[in-house]
Amino acid sequence: MKTKVSIAEKHTLFDERWTPKIIAGLDNYDVKIAKVEGEFVWHKHDEEDEFFLVTKGRLKLELEGRDDVVLDEGEIYVVPAGLQHRPVALPYAEIMMIERKGVLNTGDAGHERAVVAKRL
Repeated sequence: MKTKVSIAEKHTLFDERWTPKIIAGLDNYDVKIAKVEGEFVWHKHDEEDEFFLVTKGRLKLELEGRDDVVLDEGEIYVVPAGLQHRPVALPYAEIMMIERKGVLNTGDAGHERAVVAKRL
């Protein structure tokens, strides 16, 4: 990277919900941010873990067959590959994710909310 990146500043550059934006990359991974509100879709990533960091607000991760995980600002959780999950903002959150390059936000769900993240 040529310069440092402010996650808070990058969040001011867009308003869309559940539409990840790439702010950096490392090896074969993208560092993404998103604004989230309400519920997302149930999905899984068969071959990739998914890293979540809450930078503002609160996020609940509903996990199939496991207790929900609630993340407050500054907390992280890694959803293991193959685990069905659904992120839910309580009621709004700003998040950072680390995922392999090219990973679709809806994983295997093929939902209308599916987007390929673009560089911000």
